[in-house]
Amino acid sequence: MKIARWDDATGAIGEGFIIDDCVVPFPDGLTVADVLEGGLDAAHDAFGRARETEGTPVADVRLRAPLVPAAIRDFVAFEEHVEGVSASVDGKSEVVPEWYQAPTFYFTNPHTVLGPDEPVSPPVTERLDFELEIAAVVGGVAGSDGANLTPADAASHIFGYTIMNDWSARDIQSREMKVRLGPAKGKDFGTSLGPWIVTADELAGFIDADGFLAVRAEVRINGDLIGEDLVSNMGWPFPELVAYASRNSRVVPGDVLGSGTVGNGGCLGELWGRAGSLTPRPLREGDEVRMTVEGIGELAARVGAPVVAPDLPPARQRTRARTR
Repeated sequence: MKIARWDDATGAIGEGFIIDDCVVPFPDGLTVADVLEGGLDAAHDAFGRARETEGTPVADVRLRAPLVPAAIRDFVAFEEHVEGVSASVDGKSEVVPEWYQAPTFYFTNPHTVLGPDEPVSPPVTERLDFELEIAAVVGGVAGSDGANLTPADAASHIFGYTIMNDWSARDIQSREMKVRLGPAKGKDFGTSLGPWIVTADELAGFIDADGFLAVRAEVRINGDLIGEDLVSNMGWPFPELVAYASRNSRVVPGDVLGSGTVGNGGCLGELWGRAGSLTPRPLREGDEVRMTVEGIGELAARVGAPVVAPDLPPARQRTRARTR
């Protein structure tokens, strides 16, 4: 099953299934959030009732991001990406021992999510980049609160997958992370998701003997192939990412968990680190980034004009006095 959201010809938001190249609304006024809460069994029930409904050709609507995320965690699960991008940021290619100990992630902004073909409006940056990722979308499981899951239990919480582009301003990101916090403003201006959610059962045939999702992912800039990888080159399979996210915490329906950038050119930063120069050049206004993932689909967007934000003053050097 494919789950989507869209704008129709009147501008109204629709939510439902993609069936035979048509969008078909959920029955009974259900929303994507409702279906995620109900889990895969509820989605199959809704699909059975919706499949006889007349749909609208996908070509006649504008697809939106397939969900409004409850939260977005973005992991860094590809060793090859870490090797390359560390040289770009710090001038030294390395994978620190701590990377192997746990699948580290950061939280990014769920309020700046972009849909298919929706342009990104970056900050003023000299090093605009994309990141090709696959994201797991969490669904509900009866009797589970989503806390302290084992990997086996976490697998049942994966409702489906979508493509994710974690847009990045590498110069801003590099400055922020020298403070040992972040990334923040180098990332939170835009995350593209789409074109739809493909349910986990549709991709079960791509799970390899070690539990990894062995689908091919590619990214092109203005039609030129820049990067390609197998998603099964992750250091941890998706259920282990979900389990780690739930440790001493919770995952809930609507949470999005990005894999982190795939290796072998999954972002420009990796290639800059390996080349020792800004080759290929950073993204600029008008560039199209098109991502294709086997079994899921394509997610494309163009780079829009940069947005000039109001200035803020630097930190004031204070006296550190303890009394007035």
